[in-house]
Amino acid sequence: MEDVLKIKKFKGYLSGEITIPPDKSISHRSLIIASIVSKQTGNKIRIKNLSLGKDCVATLEILKKTGVSFEYLSERELIVDAKKAFCSPDNFLDCGNSGTSARLLSGLFSSIDGFKCTFVGDKSLEKRPMARIIKPLSLMGASITSNADKMPLNIEGRQLKAITYESPIASAQVKSAILLAGLNACGKTIVYEPYLSRNHTEIMLEYLGAKIKFGKSEAGFWTSIEKSSFLSKTIEIAGDISSAAFFMVAAAIIPNSKILIKNVGINPTRVGILKVFDQAGVNYFILNKRIISNETVADIEVCYTENIKPFKISGDIIPELIDEIPVIAVLAAVAKGKSCVEDAFDLRNKESDRISTIVESFKKFGIKIEEKEDGFIIFGGEIIEKDVFLKTHLDHRLAMSYYVLSMLNKGSTVIDGFSCVETSFPEFADLMKQIKQF
Repeated sequence: MEDVLKIKKFKGYLSGEITIPPDKSISHRSLIIASIVSKQTGNKIRIKNLSLGKDCVATLEILKKTGVSFEYLSERELIVDAKKAFCSPDNFLDCGNSGTSARLLSGLFSSIDGFKCTFVGDKSLEKRPMARIIKPLSLMGASITSNADKMPLNIEGRQLKAITYESPIASAQVKSAILLAGLNACGKTIVYEPYLSRNHTEIMLEYLGAKIKFGKSEAGFWTSIEKSSFLSKTIEIAGDISSAAFFMVAAAIIPNSKILIKNVGINPTRVGILKVFDQAGVNYFILNKRIISNETVADIEVCYTENIKPFKISGDIIPELIDEIPVIAVLAAVAKGKSCVEDAFDLRNKESDRISTIVESFKKFGIKIEEKEDGFIIFGGEIIEKDVFLKTHLDHRLAMSYYVLSMLNKGSTVIDGFSCVETSFPEFADLMKQIKQF
């Protein structure tokens, strides 16, 4: 993939159908949880439709170094055999750019008595906050040392105790780290969060027979986990709505476009972008709705929408679309009026500070945008007509959002560092070429 991508004025439209790659969040969890199930049951577990992104490969390679073996049946289908798993590795465990790998595996490995490892990552991951998992895991009795609550993380596994933890933020990674640790803890572990974050871990554990429960009370959304006896089942992974979002927004804003995106996961904790589409009046249709491995899946058709309305997102919807906010900002740039993003401070803790970077980059396009501590305000509706040079700051979601925005630019756009897209969506550019009509 090109690292410096030059995009000329796009005069055409988007048409056709595509099948997007597997969900990255579910792929991480399938590798980790399949290893846990295989280790306990002694059975091999099949995973179908696994993501090929670098982040998920990082999780796979880490598990390999602890003794898990993988047999590929095809490019995206493999068998997990973890009979010899969870032995201390000889070398550092490299998470690359993947915060999911670091945080979820910290939960698991800190609960395995006698296991020792050190997690490292790239320059971007080294800057990301780890206190959010270190604190609850330490309360369970975990031994984790760090570089001022950042990478590298040194873990010495031990027998943990169950806790009841009230998370100050709604974070699927924090919740999942605690739940994975709770599978080996003595007693019942309960996690509360102020809003419901994505629940792929809970759904997968439930599908595989874990003693897990979840619900809502006055204290917030809660999930409980205990030591469990698992069922050996095949795990099939749906398409990633976070990846679909770039094509959905592109089809909505480029005149005469109409595309069908097949096999998209529409888990209720992930469909915030559809709620934004409802606010903005975007024309879309949910087709062929079904259940795969406990996850809700459908095909999504999106059509060009001439008069996109401004919108506001804040509060409990933020966890449902935190990864989609960069491309939702592109939608706001087209909407005629004032659109607001609030309560999204955690965007500053992603692969880059997405708030400040979005604001800086959008201003280069001539878009009127104001930075706020927890989001931004966009005054959209004007046609873009500038030659623009942008840097991705190694942030894959920004890179793909810039690509979508560039298709409206009457000038040329240069995106420096575009190859970072390979961390989550190496097929992005090819799929976009597939539906471009000139």
